[in-house]
Order: sequence, then structure tokens, then C-alpha cells
Amino acid sequence: MVKKQFAVIGLGRFGSSVATYLAKMGYDVLAVDESEERVQDVAHAVTHAVSADSTDEEALRAIGVRNFDVVVVAIGQDIQASILTTLILKDMGVPYIIVKAQNELHGKVLSKIGADKVVFPERDMGLRVAHHLISPNILEHIELSPEFSIVEMRAPDEMIGKNLKQLDIRAKYNCNVLAVKQGEQMNITPHADEPLAAGDVLVIVGRNDQLIRLEQAYAEA
Repeated sequence: MVKKQFAVIGLGRFGSSVATYLAKMGYDVLAVDESEERVQDVAHAVTHAVSADSTDEEALRAIGVRNFDVVVVAIGQDIQASILTTLILKDMGVPYIIVKAQNELHGKVLSKIGADKVVFPERDMGLRVAHHLISPNILEHIELSPEFSIVEMRAPDEMIGKNLKQLDIRAKYNCNVLAVKQGEQMNITPHADEPLAAGDVLVIVGRNDQLIRLEQAYAEA
């Protein structure tokens, strides 16, 4: 099977992180930025790294961006450049375009002009930090949609020795326990009568407001 090829435009903290991680996973990665210094910083870690103005269609054509399966537009503060780059990539026929947005309005514009996926790294990181502040037991928070999320929650002391039937999370909080992680083992069919042990991690899905209720209940317990 032929592996996808990725191009990442904009090599700030987010873009360079995406580019280097994709390269580490064995994918061909083209890294692009106007700054020669930023290009040099990642050149050793990716397949190709070039300096180019992403708002110049001819420059993008010259480096063959349209031949990549996925292009990530990770341009930092320059919203105009982000939008123009996305428009050019769309017109060039790039199959899949992922764009970093600065805020909700920027994200709406990007969606309307054809971005296949819009991501909000700063907002999402803020969301994770906020959830961790609410409850230190929250290890991970993944937003599935504006209404629903999945959280990984370390079983607090109040849960240890109790089983899922006794906790009755579905009835109390309208959330479902999808799995229980025990060390390196993931139990995707946890038995309702099996007591939780110290270090167990619950994988829970639910509406965001209900998950917050659950987090707060055990944070305050």
C-alpha cells in the first residue's frame, strides 16, 4: 500500500511539530515556510524542506504541493495569508486540506472556502488544561463534536474497590464507560461486577455538560 504524502506549510511550533512527528512515523513530508531559518530548523527531520511564499501560486506549483495527498496549513498569526493559501490550494486541486485556525470566525471562513478540516490547537490545549484543573484525574480529553467528548479519567480514591454497577455512571451522569485501562492492558468489555483498582483509567464518552458534572463530582468528593 502506498503511504500518503504530506506537506506542512508554516513551521511555527504547531507546524514543525506536525511535520516532524509525521516524518518520525515514516511518511514523506515536505515542510514549507517563508523563513529560511525555520526551514533549516526542521530540514534534518523531514523528507524535504523549502523556503517559499505560500500566497504565491507559482511558488507552490514550482515545489509540487498539488502532488501531495494532504496539505496542512499551519500558518501562525497571519490570518490573511492562511485564508489565501487555503484558497490557492483548493483551486490547485489538493485532495485534502487541514488548516489551523486562530479563532471561531477564522475557522468559519476556512470551512466556507473549502478547508476539509479546521483545527484549533490553542483552544484545544486550553480545553485540556481547563479539564485538568477541574479534575487532576482527567488524563486526556478528546472533543468528538461541539456536544460530545471522550475523557480518560484515572479512577479516584472514591472509586477504588467499587465496580461499575455500584458507580452507576450511566444513570447518574448519562455517560458511558467504553473501556477500562489497567496498566498497558485495555479492557474494552469491562465486567460490571469487577471492582476498580488503584491506577485504573476509565475511558468515558458523553455530552460535554454531563462529563463536566462527572469531573466536578469526583474533584469535589
